[in-house]
Amino acid sequence: MAILVRRVKLKNYKSIADCTLHLRDLTLLVGPNGAGKSNFVDALSFISDSVNSSIEHAIRQRGGIGEVRRRSGGHPTHFSIELRLDLACGWNGFYGIQVGASSAGGFHVQEERAVIGAPDGTESEFRAVKGELVSKSDDLAAPPRVLEDRLALTAISGVPPFSRLFDALSQMSFYNIVPDLVREPQPHDSGERLDRSGWNLAAVVKRLLQEDAAAQRRIEAYLQRIVPGIEGVEHKSFGPRETLEFRQRVPGQKHSWRFYAHNMSDGTLRSLGVLAALFHAGVDPTAPPPLIAVEEPESTIHPGAAGTLMDAIIEASRKQQVIVTTHSPDLLDHADIASDSIVAVRNSGGETVIAPVDEAAQSAIRDELFTAGELLRSGQLEPDPKASRKMRRQPDMFGAA
Repeated sequence: MAILVRRVKLKNYKSIADCTLHLRDLTLLVGPNGAGKSNFVDALSFISDSVNSSIEHAIRQRGGIGEVRRRSGGHPTHFSIELRLDLACGWNGFYGIQVGASSAGGFHVQEERAVIGAPDGTESEFRAVKGELVSKSDDLAAPPRVLEDRLALTAISGVPPFSRLFDALSQMSFYNIVPDLVREPQPHDSGERLDRSGWNLAAVVKRLLQEDAAAQRRIEAYLQRIVPGIEGVEHKSFGPRETLEFRQRVPGQKHSWRFYAHNMSDGTLRSLGVLAALFHAGVDPTAPPPLIAVEEPESTIHPGAAGTLMDAIIEASRKQQVIVTTHSPDLLDHADIASDSIVAVRNSGGETVIAPVDEAAQSAIRDELFTAGELLRSGQLEPDPKASRKMRRQPDMFGAA
């Protein structure tokens, strides 16, 4: 099983008041639009954005602290995110932050803690409270200065073994492919990492063709099943710009015709972007498995192709942890979806409730009485209230359960 993040605990993050969720190699967040699926994924993205740039940038990107912390009658002044991780080769980790609001739209990191467990049982750790390191392990004998509006982990990211944790968090990837951006010729890019919107997809395809032909063939094989008639896709350069060129069979023609991205449908471009997100990252067996999250991959794709798309998602989840948000019964009709992979998301009175589905639904899926899609159509994929209450009672690092 390829799992990076084992457990996520959130408090007062956007519409989520209190949530503890154990993730699998494949986790499907299922719920209607506006339920809060994207808010859960965004909490993980917030951590990744914060360590990649700065927490100030991550908050500003989301519209300010008032848009990040939950709005309610109780007026919470802080939010917290905790992650428990597998860091490969016997290493494990914990990382948590609590961020409070200040006057005039400001913020400060109230508390931050990291713990890295080595295969031999030894631990490295630090705990920072309002910019002061109140505890640390011996490998931080000369720690850098920590500021109240910065993350300590970023400051010590070069110190082993904290670098393992930093790399794992910074390399998490989040995707919501925008066909209109893929369609337009784009400036040249290295193609090392697909952008979350997919705008640099042409550069990624070019890099795959040069360095990972097997992954490119896998992507094309799935694309051919999703979009009948497609024979392949290539990179095309136009001076300072680059785009995609598709080869497609045309009835009555001996040779396939070639079409640039601006001639292709949203479904074709989005399908290619999702497949590239799933398969383009190389997997180093000594490194933590990558985590990728894909928002509503079935969007603009013909319902008849949903099964093929889920085939690709399940295959990709064997080598990397995958989180998918969806409200599509067609995507969930796949017979190979494990019952414990499905998490139901609902909005109740403006508050997001996230929990595994109840045992009756899980049993029906395990026993192949119904697919998850059939249960969703009949309104039987709801958060298990018992599981939700049990998860809320789990203690966190910032206070009592």
